[in-house]
Amino acid sequence: MPSLDSLVIETGPNPEASVVWLHGLGANGHDFEPVVPELAFAKKRAVRFIFPHAPDLPVTINGGMRMPAWYDILAMSINREVDEKQLRVSADAVRELVEQEIERGVPSDKILVGGFSQGGAVAYEMALSFEQPLAGLFALSTYYATAGSVHRSEANRNLPVFVAHGTRDPMVPEALGQQAVEILQQQGYQPEYHRYGMEHSLCLEEVRDLDAFCQRCLG
Repeated sequence: MPSLDSLVIETGPNPEASVVWLHGLGANGHDFEPVVPELAFAKKRAVRFIFPHAPDLPVTINGGMRMPAWYDILAMSINREVDEKQLRVSADAVRELVEQEIERGVPSDKILVGGFSQGGAVAYEMALSFEQPLAGLFALSTYYATAGSVHRSEANRNLPVFVAHGTRDPMVPEALGQQAVEILQQQGYQPEYHRYGMEHSLCLEEVRDLDAFCQRCLG
């Protein structure tokens, strides 16, 4: 059984596709629950949305206060100083969720993995290292924390990647989203990049663009 508790929403019986969506620091799996009814691709087919809840961890930049977190952030430098070991533990826990979906009968190439902010950093690590081909990866208002150390899988070297960022983000500067795209391109991926006039959040235009991406990934 996967180690993470999750909110699960199914848009129809016997889902033929799955989406694992990770929340950001201090939030929980309910954070993006309201987005599901806005996604047209999930009305055309039965989709299982899995919104895992991060464990409570002490976070250094918040004075050591415990809160839902995928890993510790040690310093708010421009490139972020993070606990990569903890990040990989979280990525392994997400891998368990994906493997459970495969065991349930959902093909790996019908599974999308993504996340917002901290969740997006974990999604990068997990999806790009997963040993079976996935449908796609989406990274929202985030950064590629393990770009120099991730063991990239040959099975996902052509993985479709959707990167989105707010132009006025005070928490995770847009420069980090742009940097992630540049590194992905250097690593041989062909990410699509979207920018929106918002802060550290989601907007309707972004949801529509993500919806279209998911539809393309799932055919």
